[in-house]
Amino acid sequence: MYFIYHIPGKKIGVTRDLNKRVTVIQGYRPDEYEVLDSSEDINYISDKEIELQKSYGYKVDRQKYKNLYSQKSNKMKINVTEQTTTFPIPRIKLNGWLMENMNQEWETSHGKFILTPETIRWITINSKKSMYNDKKSYIYNKAYYEAFLNPEHNPGFVEQLDIFNNIREWADERGLYKNGDPKTQLIKLYEESGELSQSLLKNDKAGIIDAIGDSVVVLTNLAHLVGTDIETCIKSAYDEISNRTGRMINGTFVKDE
Repeated sequence: MYFIYHIPGKKIGVTRDLNKRVTVIQGYRPDEYEVLDSSEDINYISDKEIELQKSYGYKVDRQKYKNLYSQKSNKMKINVTEQTTTFPIPRIKLNGWLMENMNQEWETSHGKFILTPETIRWITINSKKSMYNDKKSYIYNKAYYEAFLNPEHNPGFVEQLDIFNNIREWADERGLYKNGDPKTQLIKLYEESGELSQSLLKNDKAGIIDAIGDSVVVLTNLAHLVGTDIETCIKSAYDEISNRTGRMINGTFVKDE
């Protein structure tokens, strides 16, 4: 979404991130500016910005926003090999950086890749930290191809929507990833564990289900906030226990030494 913002007596501009662009960078509180219009259509927003700048008597931008945005996107320096696409940003910051480069395209041996809300979500989840530089992250091109471009496995344009993606989308829309903190999520997890304990003691099945579900939501968000995802955590745990042997003692599985 593109926003046309107005700082009375100062300027009219366009941004995709009001908090970062107007509050953090320019130093204006939310009550010191107003949003005049918003749209997902960059062409409409670009023309509307110029129109409003003229009507309010402000200096008119020499270039339309869509042209500036295009130039900015073209500066997205990625490294493409036959196997991978590497981004010059760490995983924990990757989602926001990709959003700033929406609609960017690049060529790979598997075809043309493009940044859309769906592919950005997939890239964020499936990216890996570079083993050579922890300030970079990468994806496997073949995996992207299978998810979005392979007509045999994925006719049409495939949108991955699983329960964990839904949780992350819900959290992101509410600003949890922008303003949240892993420590607060840890405290929340303790609270959910307490509620689960109470429900177990009362044999409250509905309460047990609710507490376990809430705990999974918290863990999903906690994983994202520390730069990983819950799927990776679950797979890591399963890989560790899959070949483990042991025996049950007093209702508890005790692994072999």
